Amino acid sequence: MMQEMNQREKDQLIRELEEFKTEKEKIRKLVGQIGGVKYAERDKRINLIFLIFVGLIFMFDILRHVFHIEITSLPPILSLEVALMLVSIKIVWMIHKQTRIEHFQFHILNSIEFRLNELSRLFRSVDQKLKANEKRVNDSSSE
Repeated sequence: MMQEMNQREKDQLIRELEEFKTEKEKIRKLVGQIGGVKYAERDKRINLIFLIFVGLIFMFDILRHVFHIEITSLPPILSLEVALMLVSIKIVWMIHKQTRIEHFQFHILNSIEFRLNELSRLFRSVDQKLKANEKRVNDSSSE
């Protein structure tokens, strides 16, 4: 009898472990969709492009002011404005990515809270049943 209960408990734990593994894989896939490993290479390329453009504008302005070499026909203030615009676009893009991540984290925390509340109701129900069963056993033993 006791061995049979232990086997059932082991089977239950194995099933729960398998459910946990499948949920973990689902979460990994979702994280990948919002900017995980899948987009890391693309993000590196975009960062490099922004860095190159801002660096080139900076270098052209230094060459113009220090060495009086005119590489571009852009007025100095326009190159500053273009660099500022590129940096602003990059900041907006980073804020957008962070917002997506926070939105995803909110959903994960919300689902965790929902499951905790569900488990809490289940434990309360089990506790009430145990107390009722104990009361029944105590009443029958006192008779």
